[in-house]
Amino acid sequence: MKQFISKGIVLSRTNYGEADRIITFLTPDQGKVRAIAKGVRKSKSKLAGAIELFSVSELTFIVGRSDIKTLISSRLQKHYGNIVKDLTRTAAAYDAIKLVSKSTEEDPEEGYFDLLKSIFAALDNFELDPALCLLWFEMQLIKLSGHIPNLNTDIEGAKLKDSTSYNFHIEQMQFAPKITDQGLFSANHIKFLRLGFSAKGPQVLGRIQGSKILAADARPLVQTMLQSFVRI
Repeated sequence: MKQFISKGIVLSRTNYGEADRIITFLTPDQGKVRAIAKGVRKSKSKLAGAIELFSVSELTFIVGRSDIKTLISSRLQKHYGNIVKDLTRTAAAYDAIKLVSKSTEEDPEEGYFDLLKSIFAALDNFELDPALCLLWFEMQLIKLSGHIPNLNTDIEGAKLKDSTSYNFHIEQMQFAPKITDQGLFSANHIKFLRLGFSAKGPQVLGRIQGSKILAADARPLVQTMLQSFVRI
């Protein structure tokens, strides 16, 4: 029988029969893999401990005639156990999984796997604000989709200025200066977004003065980008 080994993160689990589960994994090299884990709901199952949510495991699959593989062995590599100790962090981690699951096709690039690992690691750290972590994750998801906003020049090609307030044009993914009334976004908002889209982790966002207020202001814009350009 043909088989393969890969790392995996659980995206979804569905009970099947009396003791089995159908599990969808996200892997770095095989895309999304649907597999049946036979007997996994039994108390003495050797598979159960290594296919928990918010974990990375090494998995061995058998390839059969159907699209559903058979999971025959699993070894836990990393479990981000602090996530489930806090309801806000747990909810944020579930949101991250759902967003990746909805926004990716069957063979997503490896970056989505790495991004899920990164958000798990961030939410596992009690020193980091879960709201900031999730906002950073959403910005990175937009970036992975190939729809990065222009945070350097406005819709007329002029460099964004610290002295000007702006509104955002979602179709062009650019800011436009507000002439008569005060714009929704200041230079500080734009700097916050630049950092969020470019940072390798959310830690740096928490170091910005007024980060919680800036994040609350930026969140609706990031949500609009997600709804407009990412398949959710």
